[in-house]
Amino acid sequence: MEADISPKSIIFIRRDNIGDLVCTTPAIRAVRLKFPKARIGIFVNSYNADVVRSSPDIDEVYVYDKIKHSAGRSRLTVLFRSLKVIRRIRSERFDVAIGCGSYSSTLARYTYLTGAKLRIGYVQEGRPANFYNNPVIEPKSVIHEVEATMDLLKPLGVEGPPPALRIRPNAEQKKTIYRGLLKAGLKEAEKIVIFHISSRRPENRWPRENFRDLADRVQEKRGLRVLLLWSPGHADNPLHPGDDATAEWIISSMKKKPLVYRTETLKDLIAAMSIGHSVVCCDGGAMHIAAALGKPILTIWGSTDRRRWAPWGVPNTILQSGDNAALIDTGTALAAFNKLLPGL
Repeated sequence: MEADISPKSIIFIRRDNIGDLVCTTPAIRAVRLKFPKARIGIFVNSYNADVVRSSPDIDEVYVYDKIKHSAGRSRLTVLFRSLKVIRRIRSERFDVAIGCGSYSSTLARYTYLTGAKLRIGYVQEGRPANFYNNPVIEPKSVIHEVEATMDLLKPLGVEGPPPALRIRPNAEQKKTIYRGLLKAGLKEAEKIVIFHISSRRPENRWPRENFRDLADRVQEKRGLRVLLLWSPGHADNPLHPGDDATAEWIISSMKKKPLVYRTETLKDLIAAMSIGHSVVCCDGGAMHIAAALGKPILTIWGSTDRRRWAPWGVPNTILQSGDNAALIDTGTALAAFNKLLPGL
């Protein structure tokens, strides 16, 4: 397909985690700006779909379940439901399908199964394109995920600086959460700093004692209110490990109790994070949500490559020492917080 031909319909395929999908929103926005009349869809999993459900740039969100996220259902049932979603996509005859993310045979296969005329995706140099008929060679050096996804749009004639990350919180849910915080003791003049304590990868998790000590100092020294957020559930849950116990320990051991909200859904998390002025967190999906909401971010990292996954488009400080977030001490984090937000 030549750049001067306008496709009437385009579908993005993004099968991975929350942060990956957040980093795809600039590319979706760029396509909407380039082809304002096109029908734009996206194929995502049930775990991350709330990132884009309210997007004004997307006409249809097609959701499937990953087997690892489908407790209580058989593998055959999950596969059958996914097949129904694919059949629906094929029936709508998309002109273009874009497989977002580094090359994988599964991603390439899903892109092919959409039935789109033009199928774009990354392939490794010197390897066969397989299911893509307009492959893009993966970059030889590491670039940010936002830029990598934007580069997949070049076959459509879409180039230039990426637009901003784009997430919309649910307005009514945001109001409800804020009213609840006022009842819990928040004063309207107080500024909220979000502390999100969870991260999927063990080496990216900051010790609970460090979160407790930093939260105490931020509330005592800076006169701010901490709103504690975390991934709900038990730590031994094989599908979605949670930090209920860690959160309970932090809450009970802080000098001045923080504000607390248990985010049962991703939509809850987006709405709650939108209330804060700034965010302290580990590397993970919550960090990218904070960036998409325009929040300044202090983030404590383990082994993640900042060249590819740094918060995009917002003031931020990454604290990283070796491959273990636990090596960052509270004093270093407080100094970084004060430097990042001196006048807060």
